[in-house]
Amino acid sequence: RDFLFVAALGAAVHCADAWLAAGSGQVAAWWWLRWLLVWPAYWAAQSTVFCGVWILAHECGHQAFSASRTLNNAVGLVLHSALLVPYHAWRISHGQHHKSTNHMERDQVFVPWTRDDLGEPAWREALRESPLGSLVQLTAMLTVGWPAYLVNNTSGQVYARRTNHFEPSSPIFKPAQRPLIVLSDAALLVAAACIALAVRYTSAADVACYYGVPYLVCNFWLVLITFLQHTDERLPHYRGGAWTFVRGALSTVDRSFGRTLDVVQHHIQDTHICHHLFSTIPHYHAEEATRALVPLLGKYYRRDDTHYLLAAWRAWRACRFVVNDNDVLFWRGVQDAAEADDPSIGAASPPTVYDDAHVGAAVAGADKKRD
Repeated sequence: RDFLFVAALGAAVHCADAWLAAGSGQVAAWWWLRWLLVWPAYWAAQSTVFCGVWILAHECGHQAFSASRTLNNAVGLVLHSALLVPYHAWRISHGQHHKSTNHMERDQVFVPWTRDDLGEPAWREALRESPLGSLVQLTAMLTVGWPAYLVNNTSGQVYARRTNHFEPSSPIFKPAQRPLIVLSDAALLVAAACIALAVRYTSAADVACYYGVPYLVCNFWLVLITFLQHTDERLPHYRGGAWTFVRGALSTVDRSFGRTLDVVQHHIQDTHICHHLFSTIPHYHAEEATRALVPLLGKYYRRDDTHYLLAAWRAWRACRFVVNDNDVLFWRGVQDAAEADDPSIGAASPPTVYDDAHVGAAVAGADKKRD
């Protein structure tokens, strides 16, 4: 379905643009129609479909696309490379994220700052945490956050040496995994060569319009979705013995982006808790599994259907750092910055800390029901 959508959208915008371009010499308004309506509509729609393709590769990385590991990895490598993602490097780090979700020392993405990490002059902090500063930082994350993560491990764990998703010797990977990183890099080179050939035989402007802009907006969707899945003031982070797999898996939140986006993006955002508990469930069963899971989890299930743009702003302002006072750490926002050094902050009315005995029984019940 996704590939049909990609082809149909490309064909539709090609025909519409050619027709409008032919008449723009006689009707000046048609030039504006091309660039203010037709192409932006294509970019919005195609980027959403690209995100759906990205999520199919994500399914492959979790071995949820088919029963064959070889087929999963082959399809995932092709799809992710087409979207300039180093498939195996991402698959490995993403697997570590699932194994250690919200663990302060082992999680691989959206690792929060502690209050100690933010030590800086008061004027600089005030500027950074002002509404304008927040808007600039949030925009930067949504536009360049994904390549920054791949190239510089931005928002990931801090290691003693340079860390990225392209070097086989990067500390993210074990020595035995290095050949897979080389394979991912080689596949990216093939993808880059295909883009270069497209530029040669069409034009840079054509490639930018048909592929480049949707690719960039797809990255926006990817960062927005993952940020909102893992950033909410109700969700705790853990250190050491306070962390368990179930606690980490439930330290996520389901969010609906509206029925159309949920369907086109294969329900990656509104069934995420289920995905963290049972990551090999394919996306086409995730809604059913979530419906079975919600009544069993009860108060431990988290969902927020606030519009995604408002939710992103609210999360950015409310979830700036964690107070480094014990093994269960809660988010604090810009309004707490001046008081965060007081350990009593966060002791009053803390969000729910997940009880493994109750949740473990619920998860077992859901697994049994699913079988």
